Amino acid sequence: MEKQSATSLELARWLEQHPAIEKVFYPGLESHPQHALAMKQQASGGAVVSFVVKGGREAAWKLFDNLQVISRTANVGDVKTTMTHPASTTHARISAEARAKAGIVEGLIRVAVGLEHLDDLKADIARGLA
Repeated sequence: MEKQSATSLELARWLEQHPAIEKVFYPGLESHPQHALAMKQQASGGAVVSFVVKGGREAAWKLFDNLQVISRTANVGDVKTTMTHPASTTHARISAEARAKAGIVEGLIRVAVGLEHLDDLKADIARGLA
């Protein structure tokens, strides 16, 4: 868990700087609105990073179509990094209005970070964002 959390933080920092990314959600980042609270309650930011790609669903699908290392699945809590598109998987059964109200936009992607090397994860994501 320590390795996954450390990799998640570095991945979140990298995503925050990427020009194709609109927003990153990770409580380990100082930019997260509840960062101070999270760091009081837990030892790290955890192993799940969410982010919004610029370009909505089309950009999200492009990213997914180019993955070679990261698995496409709604599963979390594995040693293998997985990625999901909440609007079409975990939240697909709720209305578009309810999804929007909850912040589940078409460009939102959720990554459950596993034990792969950070450079491999960044390269996999960068390929789909190019």
